[in-house]
Amino acid sequence: MVDTPKALESAPLAYENPAFLNSPDGRMLRIMAEYQEPMARFRRERIQDTVVFFGSARFRALDVARSQFELLENTGSLKAAPKEEQPLNIEEVQASEVTGQKLLRAGAAIEMAAYYEDARKLAFMISSWAKTLPGTRNRFVITSGGGPGIMEAANRGAYEAGAKTIGLNIKLPFEQQPNPYITPSLNFDFHYFFMRKYWLVYLAKALVVFPGGFGTLDEMFEVLTLVQTQKLAKKISVVIYGSSYWKSVINLDILAEKGAIAVSDLNLFHYADAPEDAFEILKKGLTENHLESEFEQQQRARQQAMDVTEPVPSAEELLGPDLSRTR
Repeated sequence: MVDTPKALESAPLAYENPAFLNSPDGRMLRIMAEYQEPMARFRRERIQDTVVFFGSARFRALDVARSQFELLENTGSLKAAPKEEQPLNIEEVQASEVTGQKLLRAGAAIEMAAYYEDARKLAFMISSWAKTLPGTRNRFVITSGGGPGIMEAANRGAYEAGAKTIGLNIKLPFEQQPNPYITPSLNFDFHYFFMRKYWLVYLAKALVVFPGGFGTLDEMFEVLTLVQTQKLAKKISVVIYGSSYWKSVINLDILAEKGAIAVSDLNLFHYADAPEDAFEILKKGLTENHLESEFEQQQRARQQAMDVTEPVPSAEELLGPDLSRTR
């Protein structure tokens, strides 16, 4: 006679099974979650569109009064770079322990601190202006990659203007954390770089590119390529901030001279060297391309004439067609 087996415990629900969700078989669900969960939060927080800031995450000002700056070990990390890579500090000046390389790095640290303050001021100006715009949704919300450096400066400027501000962080294989100026309900952490990039672009109506490294270059050229190839079903204003830095790093004019890009592609962006100039470029583009666009006029008319029996419009209808269909 075969013994009766013991009663089994209930099997875990698929969406509560971490072994499955974190396995290769659950990858599609993880990708979908990084699309749907941010969308739900953006709708709940009534975010209509954004202005995205890109820039270096490696420099941070520790104490301007002491003229000390610290270089981080990696993009967005909490750990400092090795001592020999750090810029000049006040103790070394007092001890006369100054080398040429440290003087160069000190100059770079001071320059990046100036860019930090410019990003902070520009984000404050945009957020203050956006708060005066009519409507029930948040317009042109300052968005960054959520880390330190220029990203922190952008979120900080918006925070100081009393506006909501978004941080789209990314899980990296070293210790990190979001900067403290992000609106808590709009603090995101992504596993997949491509989903993070999607959300950086999807709601963006303008892009400001401050001096940075590999990540900044990657993000800038990805957006410019989308604009150049007409994959965005919207007009996006691109400001490259710090012309002396960028023109020493890359020569975009050469690309046009050699025929690698069209001469007209140089009109896809504007250079700016002062927060006030950048703000005027962005304000003009955002007003002409979006606030006064035919699409927004139709949306305002529809909302004013909407009958309570009509179906609630979808997120895409409310936010507008940001990405065009694949051709």
